[in-house]
Amino acid sequence: MSELRGVGIGLGVAHGPVARMAEPLPAPEDIASTRTPEEETARVSEAVAAVARELEARGAQAGGAARDVLEAQAMMAEDPTLAQEVSGRVTAGKTGEYAVFAAFASFRDTLSAMGGYLGERAADLDDIAQRVIARLRGLPAPGVPDPGHPFVLVATDLAPADTALLDLDKVLALVTSEGGPTSHTAILAREKLIVAVVGVAEAAGLADGETVIVDAAQGAVTTAPTAEQLEQATRRADERKASASAPLTPGALADGTAVPLLANLGKPGGAAEAVALGAEGVGLFRTEFLFLSSNQAPTVAEQRTAYTELLQAFPGKKVVVRALDAGADKPLAFLNDAHEENPALGLRGLRALRASEDILREQLTALAEADAAAEADLWVMAPMVSNVEETAYFVSLAREYGIKTAGVMVEVPSSALMADRVLAIADFASIGTNDLTQYTMAADRLLGSVASFQDPWHPAVLKLVKATADGGAAHGKPVGICGEAAADPLLAVVLVGLGATSLSMAPTALADVRATLLAHSLDDARRIAEAALAADDAASARAAAQAAAR
Repeated sequence: MSELRGVGIGLGVAHGPVARMAEPLPAPEDIASTRTPEEETARVSEAVAAVARELEARGAQAGGAARDVLEAQAMMAEDPTLAQEVSGRVTAGKTGEYAVFAAFASFRDTLSAMGGYLGERAADLDDIAQRVIARLRGLPAPGVPDPGHPFVLVATDLAPADTALLDLDKVLALVTSEGGPTSHTAILAREKLIVAVVGVAEAAGLADGETVIVDAAQGAVTTAPTAEQLEQATRRADERKASASAPLTPGALADGTAVPLLANLGKPGGAAEAVALGAEGVGLFRTEFLFLSSNQAPTVAEQRTAYTELLQAFPGKKVVVRALDAGADKPLAFLNDAHEENPALGLRGLRALRASEDILREQLTALAEADAAAEADLWVMAPMVSNVEETAYFVSLAREYGIKTAGVMVEVPSSALMADRVLAIADFASIGTNDLTQYTMAADRLLGSVASFQDPWHPAVLKLVKATADGGAAHGKPVGICGEAAADPLLAVVLVGLGATSLSMAPTALADVRATLLAHSLDDARRIAEAALAADDAASARAAAQAAAR
């Protein structure tokens, strides 16, 4: 028996035989084409269009976040810049297969160098290129194996197109050697309630057919398990199913301390599912969906309609809306599409909104009008606030439009370190742990080569969370968590122990977090948090918390 370590997604546990993803198609040879450039161009155009339509169809079938990801992939497949890159190589006499391979590889390297959201899209390009080349060769598209029985899927990483349509009657669990807690694989696994451990460096050594236990709660993959371990894993899985069907209750600790559990949402259409899964409100509503698919800002009326739909789904409940967070990984032609050497440190978030204040004013107008038409408790916060002056600017502007509760996102260390002064002005703060970890550790949160640094368990990140919570407590202001860290059940306990007053996460993570909080008192949470803070690194902080929790 041996135990391989990674990052677990949720609390699930499963066991079964391994089935590995097939290796990628071999790279095409750089040889001259026997067809005319016109013939090669026609072949490539047909293949690209077919792949794009297939991705769109998969997205429509999958729905949810998967649909958004796959629609984005389809758009990438037909990107005009890529088409020009391919055409240039075909005109030079290359085969369609090689032209696609080389053009996509070149584009991939460019995106990888940019980092952030665009850096993550680089991995998607590999999947698209493989699908187009397979189509050109008349071969099946690469994808998930089908050994004819339930299995544990092991892969380097999964393309969104594969994750979106996993057969959950066949795939018992997912193990990847790459990726972190904020990768698309992890996010989609959490959304689909797949037992998953990502970032398992030694996963390449797992062989087809061998039995393993995948324990997301411990972030471990056990090879050659004993009969007793298999029985225990089965029992835990059955207990988890039973607890998931228990009546929904408000988030609370074992001693009755209330910890509101809220939902992170990207579109109003996700509200019904969030309510069904027990969300007590919305802790983060991302407004980018209204802006990213357009060449111009949406009108006040268009925004008001979307915000009203959201607010009306949560009568009497808190709904926290984040003002447009554009820039870095989400450049907008009408806001901030100028080239920047390091866009993650450039004109993004509130900085970009101040540079185009009319867009912010229109958004606040729409939010105020939606608030008047609904009975929810609207809170509005500014993204990427880095100092006290920015806090005062946003709160003052929000008040001008009648927004009663105006706060800030704490995503950079400067805001956390100045939280006592920031929260003397803002009505609340919400900690975005994804970006806070990125900026604390100087590691792009979507770049695979530094994924090991992107761990919110790091004591440096936890200390900044505590500094923010202490700043809130000094002024009687709430401090919530809305990053992916809140969806990690044990880390959720630690965050409450550090002083967080609410937790917001993907709706599918609510059940596991609710159950874990109920197992610990506030004193327990503080003791577990202290154990994590005393560690030297993320791995030892997680281990110390696990030991303290036991």
